[in-house]
Amino acid sequence: MSDPIKVDIWSDVQCPWCYIGKRKFEAGVAAYGGDVEVEYHSFELAPDTPVDFDGTPREYLSARKGLPLEQVDLMLERVVGIAASVGLDYDYDHVHQTNTIKAHELLHHAKSKGLQLEMKERLLRAYFIEGGHVGRIEDLADLAAEVGLDRAEVVRVLSEERYLADVKQDVAQAAAYGIQGVPFFVVDGRYGVSGAQDAQTFANVLAQVASERESVA
Repeated sequence: MSDPIKVDIWSDVQCPWCYIGKRKFEAGVAAYGGDVEVEYHSFELAPDTPVDFDGTPREYLSARKGLPLEQVDLMLERVVGIAASVGLDYDYDHVHQTNTIKAHELLHHAKSKGLQLEMKERLLRAYFIEGGHVGRIEDLADLAAEVGLDRAEVVRVLSEERYLADVKQDVAQAAAYGIQGVPFFVVDGRYGVSGAQDAQTFANVLAQVASERESVA
């Protein structure tokens, strides 16, 4: 048996394309049919955002990108439509724009407990679909408990910033790779795939890596 193909994914919990890309990647893995190991890495799209941002995502995007609200509405409408095409029911009327640094710290803690993939999915669903808050420690601890993590330990770990250095290391690695947007997939440590590509694109890259491994063996 050959080792699984490792895929390192840089993404942010409040990145709409990251959730869409996650679904397309998962479909690509299923189409490929082989063994794939996934690890998520931290990327902060807006590290200057306050935890309790006073405004809506459309207002935030309008101010950040310097766009009229009407244009932002069209952008969000397009994103919602694409999300729906992969089975995700985005609800931007109830999204809480926030700072995601604590969510990234939580993902590192979840990784140490073997629950990173479950935690990533739960955070994305909470943010984009359920109108949950993914910036505050108490809210994050509630979500963590749902996937099987110890709630009290999560509160302690996040309060102590135990994984902050790991988050910063991920961000630094992204910069070293030249990653400027997410999602970004590094396959087998050799191939980079940028953005929420079609499932077949991911399947093709995985198949290519598997074929190259066979030829070397």
